[in-house]
Amino acid sequence: MAGASTVRTVLHVTQTATIVSDRPANERIASLDVIRGVAVLGILLMNVVSFGLGTSAYFNIDAGGSDSSVDRGVGVLGEVFADQKFMAVFSLLFGAGIVLFHERAVAKGRNGVALSLWRNLLLLGIGLVHSALWDGDVLFVYALCAPAVIAARRLGDRTLIGLGVGAVMLSPLLALVAQASVGDGGAGLGEYWGVAGDINDEVGIWLLTDFFVRALGLMLIGIVLYRRGFLAGRLDRSLYRRTLLAGGAIGIVVAAAGQVWLAAADFDPDVAVVASIPNTIGTIPAGLAIVSVILLMIDRLGSMQARFAAVGRMALTNYLAQTVVGLVLFEVFLDVVPGRLALLGVVAAVWAAQLYWSSWWLARYRYGPVEWAWRAATYRTLPPIRR
Repeated sequence: MAGASTVRTVLHVTQTATIVSDRPANERIASLDVIRGVAVLGILLMNVVSFGLGTSAYFNIDAGGSDSSVDRGVGVLGEVFADQKFMAVFSLLFGAGIVLFHERAVAKGRNGVALSLWRNLLLLGIGLVHSALWDGDVLFVYALCAPAVIAARRLGDRTLIGLGVGAVMLSPLLALVAQASVGDGGAGLGEYWGVAGDINDEVGIWLLTDFFVRALGLMLIGIVLYRRGFLAGRLDRSLYRRTLLAGGAIGIVVAAAGQVWLAAADFDPDVAVVASIPNTIGTIPAGLAIVSVILLMIDRLGSMQARFAAVGRMALTNYLAQTVVGLVLFEVFLDVVPGRLALLGVVAAVWAAQLYWSSWWLARYRYGPVEWAWRAATYRTLPPIRR
């Protein structure tokens, strides 16, 4: 039922929208920067759990950092409103970004496919370095998904939506298989759930595939949302309001149902994997709702709009910087296990720093430091960085 509602939500958005075709190829779409900025900041809400509490606590609220009712409440809210949601938004934008990059490359007389493949091969290298530091990296996954997105860019909207939703829904099917493989006492879950032993093959395959299919599926949907002008914020505000209400209701209700299921089972390993299914089902509508609320509020942000856009223009630099700060803070300076409420304090401090320093940097330089290096390697030249 929820899966069908997800498909109807996406189809409603795309059928109501109008294709935008009068945009100059080299025009920067400000709304994409703002959405990307919010997404990269929002991703930290969950990544900080991995930095401070470890892998098990990331997936299992009961595994660490939840000694008080307040901490447990913070964990539940994070699962319902943040887990998978901001990554979903980032994936939508990545799919849109691949098409946008291709368009601009072609407009400049370049081979868009070859240049995009080279660009994402470089991203793969960045991801490999990042994953060597922290196993929660997504750049590696994104880079591997990129060729499929490039190949699919000419498909029709309905085909892309069908493939996108189908890819995301593959994860719940594999979750059922993985759960069936779990033995007594959670045997086979290992670090995923914080129990003794190793992760078995079925759970490991589900975890790996889950990252890929969710990312790829949302990227394909992102292509459609870009084509239709939805991500540019150029459509009727009533469409964004309806998407916010429908997507938010579906996403929050089903994600909350998963947490109720876990709590009712007292976080029993017998439901450890399958209880993630509601959250995954709600990822697409929740992602659309987050994009909608950002676009509805974008003109009311005042000076903060430029700050969020600056964070978005330096998304790669800021994403990597979050990892560096998290690893240094929790593995070098702190020797205590923080509570989940304390982790929110860390998030707030990093948000404030990145909102400030991104604007400061871009007032003096054209690109973020990592973005400049990525651009230089992509075009095999040294673009001017100072303004």
